[in-house]
Amino acid sequence: MRRESTKVDVRLKDFWRDNNRFADLFNAVLFEGQEILKPDALEEADTDVSGIIQLKQYQESLVRARDVVKKTAYGADFVIWGIENQQHIHYASPLRTLLYDGMGYLKEYNEITRQRKEDSGPKTKDEFLSKMRKEDRLHPIFSITVYYGEKEWDGPLCLKDMIVDMPEPMARLFSDYKMNLVQVRDSGKYTFNNEDVKTVFDISRKFFEGNVNEVKETYKDKELQPEIVAVIGKITESSFLMQKGKRGRRSINMCTALEQLENDAVERRDRELIMKWSAAGYGASEIANLLGLPEEKVRKVQAGK
Repeated sequence: MRRESTKVDVRLKDFWRDNNRFADLFNAVLFEGQEILKPDALEEADTDVSGIIQLKQYQESLVRARDVVKKTAYGADFVIWGIENQQHIHYASPLRTLLYDGMGYLKEYNEITRQRKEDSGPKTKDEFLSKMRKEDRLHPIFSITVYYGEKEWDGPLCLKDMIVDMPEPMARLFSDYKMNLVQVRDSGKYTFNNEDVKTVFDISRKFFEGNVNEVKETYKDKELQPEIVAVIGKITESSFLMQKGKRGRRSINMCTALEQLENDAVERRDRELIMKWSAAGYGASEIANLLGLPEEKVRKVQAGK
């Protein structure tokens, strides 16, 4: 099994751009499976939240782009929904989420101030200072971070987790910022209704758990769209599934694909065991004897091939 570069997550972005999948994720994670967010109410929104933070004589330009952003309109008002794809544990994720959401609010604030600058009507001193009218309001932003890694998330879940220990009186007053985190390996607790979302999370999670036989039994006679197969391949780091999904134009029978997925699981297990015994100080020949593997294979894994 060969690892594909994790810099490119186009498949994951494209997967969540579908309104039905996007809405199902938010409904499952934030609204306990209730259909609060309607797919047909979603519109594409600008992913660029870059802006300039200015404090008196100091200013800082920040260039940021979110992975997938949608907007729902309610008359003159709207709500922004954003997804961030995370393939590895990021120990500053709450801060990163705070920054993305903050930049989104700053972007809207700047749009309001531009409009007010063109407004020739009378302003109070307070409105002149803030560049906003008293009645102006920002629109809410909701974000979800989807973590696709096999390893359990051991990073912070909120801003407070990133802060040094504080005395209780201070801790009570601290303004925290929560991150909505979804782990593929822990996704069984959610109620997904969209078949694509359900399938991607179910197969990937069971693969991480080592329940490949259960996956084969459930999906052996099912036909999946190439896009879904490619996304599962991306999450599980299976080059075979990624290529099969990439090349295919018709639905794919999962029987053959799952056999390869099982082989990938065995390969992954062998690599993990080789690295474990290597870290313990065992040589290639000793590990080969312990695991019943060719010594050449052990040496390649140790060399990072």
